[in-house]
Amino acid sequence: MSRRAPKPAAGAELKTVVLTGASDGVGAAAAKQLAAQGHHVVVVGRSPERTAAVAARIDAPFYLADFAELGQVRRLAAELSAAHPRIDVLVNNAGGIMGQRELTMDGHEKTFQVNHLAPFLLTNLLLPVLTASNATVVQTSSRAARVFARFDIDDLQNADNYRPQTAYGNAKLANILFTRELQQRHGDAGISAVSFHPGIVGTSFAADTTHFMRRVYHGPLKRLLTITPEQAAEDLVWLATGAPGQTFEPGEYYESRQLPGRINPDSVDPVLAAQLWDRSAQLVHAS
Repeated sequence: MSRRAPKPAAGAELKTVVLTGASDGVGAAAAKQLAAQGHHVVVVGRSPERTAAVAARIDAPFYLADFAELGQVRRLAAELSAAHPRIDVLVNNAGGIMGQRELTMDGHEKTFQVNHLAPFLLTNLLLPVLTASNATVVQTSSRAARVFARFDIDDLQNADNYRPQTAYGNAKLANILFTRELQQRHGDAGISAVSFHPGIVGTSFAADTTHFMRRVYHGPLKRLLTITPEQAAEDLVWLATGAPGQTFEPGEYYESRQLPGRINPDSVDPVLAAQLWDRSAQLVHAS
């Protein structure tokens, strides 16, 4: 069932929304929906061709960055800060499940870096603009944080007993912990952080893994088990255009626009959230 975010009322404030992972799937669908409401969308993606095509369709500026290289994330942050003195919403939507364990050129396990370290770095580099804008930071997480995560703060690089789904679940749990700690540390400065599960979406997600998720997302059961990117994007748009404290509670994680009844207990551990933040900061500083 469609639950589209309502269009802004006449005279309502339109927002500048920076959307990563917007070259296809949920990100591309959300970019289209946000632009249709009149918001100023800034498209960020990895693929030059697909990112440019999405931006052209909605007449939006675009930027390129591969989150497997933290140097590109730093360049992206500098470009965004220079071109957009006001950012009302940052949507950290880029991510994915990988195949075999692989280290990036920065020396980090790829799942951990692409899904967590890169958006952690981007958000922190943009904090001066975000706090000045009283921005909302939306993090695309996943129910995998509860189903697959086996989180070990001393093994953030997934070096022990690597499995694609566990690494992905750990990264999605990190997204939730990052959201909570971002709110804890910077909420008083104007940040409103929130994370959500978009659903099981029929996109190019899991195309590069050998895990059974590939069969779910790309096999004959796809139509039965997945929703469309357009449907999933509606919840993203709902958060991006919503009012903190009214539409959503800052710092929380949502599924189907509600606080879930079942969660991973680690996802609400304030000590673990603070530890993850500190260790992430050390890792990106050393990279």
